Amino acid sequence: FAQWQYANKQLGAENGQFVSVESYEDLREGLTANATTPYVLVFTDLTDGPWVVELPEGEIRGAAHSMWQMGLGRMVEPGKYLLVGPGQEVPENAEDNGYVVIQSSTINVMAVLRLLSQDRDERMSMLTQIGVYPYAERSNPRPRGYTTPNGRPYQVWQPRGMEYWERLADIINREPIHERDRFMLAMLKPLGIEKGKPFKPDARQTKILTEAALVGEAMAKANDFSNPRLEDAHYAEGSHWEFATTGVPDQRRENYEDLDGRAAWFYEALTNDIGMHGQKTGKGQVYMAAYRDADGDWLDGEVNYTLHVPPNVPAEAFWSFTVYDVSTRTLILNDTKQADRSSRMDLLTNADGSVDLYIGPKKPEGNEAKNWIQTMPGKAWFPYFRLYSPKQAFLDRTWILPDLKKSK
Repeated sequence: FAQWQYANKQLGAENGQFVSVESYEDLREGLTANATTPYVLVFTDLTDGPWVVELPEGEIRGAAHSMWQMGLGRMVEPGKYLLVGPGQEVPENAEDNGYVVIQSSTINVMAVLRLLSQDRDERMSMLTQIGVYPYAERSNPRPRGYTTPNGRPYQVWQPRGMEYWERLADIINREPIHERDRFMLAMLKPLGIEKGKPFKPDARQTKILTEAALVGEAMAKANDFSNPRLEDAHYAEGSHWEFATTGVPDQRRENYEDLDGRAAWFYEALTNDIGMHGQKTGKGQVYMAAYRDADGDWLDGEVNYTLHVPPNVPAEAFWSFTVYDVSTRTLILNDTKQADRSSRMDLLTNADGSVDLYIGPKKPEGNEAKNWIQTMPGKAWFPYFRLYSPKQAFLDRTWILPDLKKSK
């Protein structure tokens, strides 16, 4: 969250001004970004009072999230959504006046919206109609517009080294402390991170923190890519595909907090709300990840693979397959500047309606090239297979996605 907010500020986005990202260049440094649908992202600091997010008519899906990236409320209908911060009272008659009230336990709130229309003119029209403004300005809101990366750096994935700790210290100073935070803050205090004080680590602390960031990321990577104990990850018997969204939206299990599930998901992705758990609800989206091929080997940028997508993919809206770099968990950087293939594209389809996708450094010949995603030798990768609005055949597993296979 803190790095994403920092990236927005580096683009010059003010409080409440959203950032629109849709091109490969704009998306390529976002954690497991979906390259198929454009994003609209906005951060609001509620220190001075509630804010409003106003959505127009149109194909928009989204949600508001706390600083912890937990879903606070879905934003899927046109209307006015009122973001209310900790310790703030809901304005009188707000709900009677048509506001959908979303209360947050954190001062900093993020709204992530997706514009689903395939018509770019329609998307741009919707973009200009989205309003974000303080509730106090409701009678005459000031347009804040939007900005885009437009070729500028927009790193959303977690920074390494001391930058990681700088972001952490900064967000701690901008948020209220809750009871559950106190033990964690006690452990951070000897390292120079303390609420209400500037972060100025000495040489000894800097050495410890630099090493800790490296070791901590190695632990996070192992927990994410190779942890058989993650609850809710299982997809199908014998499959190397797994559900990426293992941590429940509020990270709360019956008797404990879902530490491993949360750490695994947020190492490689952003935000968590109920709409991202379609495998349980039959609504929203399904996110499946694979880190190994059918032989149980790690996916390798030097090897060519085939994924056979059976006919009648059980997705009401569409499906997509996207390739990410293991090191950064961002869109793979390749010569084609294309990291995904989806049912929204003009793909080569087999007679029975199935689709064969080709992933690897070698470009297939003829029309098969339409179904190819280039990988780079020396770069490990992993894919997401997404289904939007899953159907019953997915929920009851009468339709199964096969493993990736090495090409012969």
